[in-house]
Amino acid sequence: MTGHAAPLTDSVDPYLIPALDGVAYGLLLFVAASGLVLCFGVANILNLAHGTLYAIGAYTVAALTDGGWGTLALALVVGVAVGAGAGGLLAGLLAPVARRDHLTQALLTFGVALAGGAVLVAVFGPDNLPVRIPPSLEGTVEVAGHRYAAYRLVFIGVAALIAAVLALVVARTRVGMLVRATVDDADMVACLGVNPARIRLGVLAVAGGLAGAAGVLGAPIIGPAPTTADTVLLLSLVVVVLGGLGSVRGTLLAALAVGEIQTLGVALAPAVAPFLLFAAMAVVLAVRARGLRARWPRLRPRWGGAA
Repeated sequence: MTGHAAPLTDSVDPYLIPALDGVAYGLLLFVAASGLVLCFGVANILNLAHGTLYAIGAYTVAALTDGGWGTLALALVVGVAVGAGAGGLLAGLLAPVARRDHLTQALLTFGVALAGGAVLVAVFGPDNLPVRIPPSLEGTVEVAGHRYAAYRLVFIGVAALIAAVLALVVARTRVGMLVRATVDDADMVACLGVNPARIRLGVLAVAGGLAGAAGVLGAPIIGPAPTTADTVLLLSLVVVVLGGLGSVRGTLLAALAVGEIQTLGVALAPAVAPFLLFAAMAVVLAVRARGLRARWPRLRPRWGGAA
């Protein structure tokens, strides 16, 4: 038995760190993409400016932090506030075209993304910016005999907490019930005395706040750079398509899968790694047209049905 165990350990052990990186990367994509799920699942809006909201958070933490816990907390508060404010402003811009086709929405939000990207480059410059984190998070910790970046390990815990809270709010709270009811039958919600427009505004603000939080927390992993917004938007769209529109849990599963494909692909097959993600997406969509959508929690239940 001992002679057979060693080769298995030897084959798995070198890829433990890339696998952990895949978890961190996937959870980052989930926090970023969950805002897109809310935008499309509740407000029925295709928001191509979502990557720019992430970039705002990433640039915010680069500008405000000096390596201390206080400035990191300040950057998180500011990033979330600015992202939420930008989401609310975007809701106002989208109000005249909210009931029109998705192509119109895509053109408008794409224009906002281009303008926002140009403003960020004009303010912060065209170079990649370094992000300073507290010294206690700059080192490494031992994981199964390997040294792993402390910040990424902490980020995995924080992002997992965000995912759990978001799923709980959507599935188990009155706010989540109103959100899901607005998706299913906005007219009925209005008859109950709740303004669906305010719910959509709140959802877009929350989506912007999630993107800002993802940008602040994920800046040491992705960004800030002039290409950050495009990279995050592309990967978020892949995650949302794979996970199934309107499914929070499906988005989480898809994000983790994308993270592992990206990191393990580079470790196992670097020559074809850039193509693995899109090949996996084609296979999933060919087998299941709705992606990895799970029944719980989802934003589009049948009226009166289980979430």
